[in-house]
Amino acid sequence: MMAMSLGLLLLSLLALPRAGAAEGQEAVVCAGVACYTAHWGKLSADDAQQRCSKKGGNLATVKTEEEARHIQSALARLLQTAVPPAGRMGRFWIGLQRDKGKCLDSNRTLKGFSWVGGGEDTLYTNWYKGAKNSCISKRCVSLLLELSLPALGSLPRWAEGPCGSSRSPGSGIEGFVCKFSFKGMCRPLTLGGPGRVNYSTPFQASSSSLQAVPFASVASVACGDGDGVGAVSFQSYFLCKEKAPDVFDWDTSGPLCVSAQLGCDFNNGGCQQECFEGGDGSFRCGCRPGFRLRDDLVTCASRDPCSSSPCSGGATCVPGPLGKDFTCHCPQGYQLDPTQQGCVDVDECRDAPCAQECVNTPGSFRCECWVGYEPSGLGEGPCWDVDECAPGRSPCTQSCTNTEGSFYCSCEEGYILAGEDGTQCLDVDECGGQEGSPCGSLCFNTEGSFRCGCLPGWELAPDGVSCTEGPTSPGPPPRPPQRGHMGNEEGTLVLSATTPSSTGDPEGTSKVAPTSRGASLPTSIPVPVSLAPPEMLAPSGTPGTGTEPSTHQPTATAAPRELAGEDFKAEQSDEGADGQRLLLFYILGTVVAILLLLALALGLLVCRKRRAGREEEEKKPQSAADSYSWVPERAKSRATENPYSPTPGTDC
Repeated sequence: MMAMSLGLLLLSLLALPRAGAAEGQEAVVCAGVACYTAHWGKLSADDAQQRCSKKGGNLATVKTEEEARHIQSALARLLQTAVPPAGRMGRFWIGLQRDKGKCLDSNRTLKGFSWVGGGEDTLYTNWYKGAKNSCISKRCVSLLLELSLPALGSLPRWAEGPCGSSRSPGSGIEGFVCKFSFKGMCRPLTLGGPGRVNYSTPFQASSSSLQAVPFASVASVACGDGDGVGAVSFQSYFLCKEKAPDVFDWDTSGPLCVSAQLGCDFNNGGCQQECFEGGDGSFRCGCRPGFRLRDDLVTCASRDPCSSSPCSGGATCVPGPLGKDFTCHCPQGYQLDPTQQGCVDVDECRDAPCAQECVNTPGSFRCECWVGYEPSGLGEGPCWDVDECAPGRSPCTQSCTNTEGSFYCSCEEGYILAGEDGTQCLDVDECGGQEGSPCGSLCFNTEGSFRCGCLPGWELAPDGVSCTEGPTSPGPPPRPPQRGHMGNEEGTLVLSATTPSSTGDPEGTSKVAPTSRGASLPTSIPVPVSLAPPEMLAPSGTPGTGTEPSTHQPTATAAPRELAGEDFKAEQSDEGADGQRLLLFYILGTVVAILLLLALALGLLVCRKRRAGREEEEKKPQSAADSYSWVPERAKSRATENPYSPTPGTDC
C-alpha cells in the first residue's frame, strides 16, 4: 500500500514539470524573409503583443495565403507539444486589431481593422463570421482552429472579439503567433557525416529543423555519433552573414563532419547533387550537367539561373552574364519588392498625375472628377464644371448662380432663403418684423412685398407710407372695396402703433390689400378689435342693392392718382365713411357684450340671494299657528268708495 502511494506521488511530481513546460513551448517556421513563432499562453492581446515586441517582432500578419500556410505549419508543430482534449476549439492572437471609437467599415476587406505593424488593407481574408459593429471598445482578431487536429487541412479562420485583459484574457484563448522580419535567409547547413546542428535565432528561438535560417543566426555543429565517451570529435560555430548585397551565406565552405569511413554513404556526403569519393577516403561534391557548383562546394546552381523560375508575382527572369546570376524585371505599373524577386503594385497617385481625383488600381490608375465636375469626354479628359443652373436642372425656386464646382441660390426682393439645402425662398413679412412696421398706420403684407393703408378719416400720403388727414365726403353710403382694385394677393394687416401725422395735405388715397391673416389695431384704440379683410365687409346699404359712390368727391384727390397707381381710387371718402361706420359698429358691439356680461353677473347675484333667503326661512322653527290659515283682510284701498264715481261700488 505504501509502495503504491509513493508511486502515485512520484508520478504527480513528474507531471508538474511537463505541465509547466507546455506553457513555455514554442514552434518556429522560417520562410522567405520572415520567421513565425507559435506560443502557448492564456494572455490578452496587449500582453501577447508585448511578449512579441520584447524579442523584436509583432503579432503575426496574415496578408497572403502563403503566409497563412506558414503560420498553419507553426501551429501544427506547436500542437505536437501538448495533447488538448478532443474536439476542443482554441484561439491564437494575431496582429489584427480595431481601436476604440473606430467603427465597422464593411466596404473594406479588413472591415476597418488594421495590422499592428502597419497597413489597413489586404487582399487576403478568411473571416469566420461577420465582424460586429461595435465602436465603444477595442476589438482584436484571433485564429480559430480545432486543437485535436494536426491543423493541416483548411486554413485557420479569423474570429474577432474583445481583446481581453490581464485578469481575463478572453474566451478560448490558448496562445499567440509572432512574426519576425529579416533582410534575408541562409540555407540550412548540410552534414557529410554523423553530427547535430542547432540554430539560435536573433529572436531567442532555438531549433534544429529550420528550412531557412534568418540573417545573424548562429549555427552550432557537433560532429560525432554520440556513442561512448569522446564520440563528439569537435564542436564548431558558424554565422549567417551577408556576403554581398542580398546574398546571405555561412562563413564556411565544404561538407561538415566528413567521415572517411562512411564517405558518400552518409547523407550523400552532404552534397546536394553528386558525391565523388577519392582513393584515400576523401570525397568531393559535384553537379549534374547544366548546373554548376556554388562557392560553398556543396550546393549546385543551374547554369541558366532562370530555369528554376526564381522570380514571382508576374516578374520576368533575365539571366546574367555567364549564367552566374539573374535579375527580375516587373511589368509596367509594378516594381520589385524587398527580395528583388517579386513584384508589387506602384502607387502612381503619389505623383499626382490627375488634375483632380486619382484612384490607384493594380498596375495602373484612373482619374476621376470632384463633385460638381464631369469628364469632358468618354476618355480621361479634363474635368468640366457642371452647370447646375441650366434650364430644367436648377434646384433653386427662384434665382440660381453657377460657380466653379458648385452653385448658390438667391431670392428676389421680399423673400429670404429657406430650407436645409438653401434652395427654397420664403416670403418676408415686412409688417411683422422685429424692426416694426414700415407703414405709418395700417400695413398689409403681400407675397414678396407689402402695402400701407390708413384708418378712417386719413389718407395715404404720396410717399405711400405715411397718412395725412383727409376731408370727409358727403353723399350716400360708400360701396365695399372691389376686388379688382386690390388684386388677388394675400397679406397681413398690421396697424401701426404711431398716430398718423396731420400735414394738412388733402391729397392721397387709401390703399388696402385683401388679407387672409389676423390684424391688430394701434395702441391708440382703447379696445382691441380684430379687423376682417376688406373683401369680407358687408355693404352699408340695403341688402341685395349696391350703392354708388358719391359724386361730390374733392377735386384735390385727382392729383395723386399717378403716384399711387391704379389701386388707389377716388373712393377714399366713401371708404372713410364706411370705415367710420364699421369702427362704430365694433365699439358698440363691444359695449353691448360688456353690458350683457354685467347683466348676467347681476342676475346670478340676485339668484344666489334669493336662494339664500329660502334656505334661511326653512331653517326657522315652526310654531303652533303654522298649521292654521289666516283670513285675508280687506284692502284698505277698497274701504273708501269714490264719491265722484257715477256708479258707486263698481270702482276697481
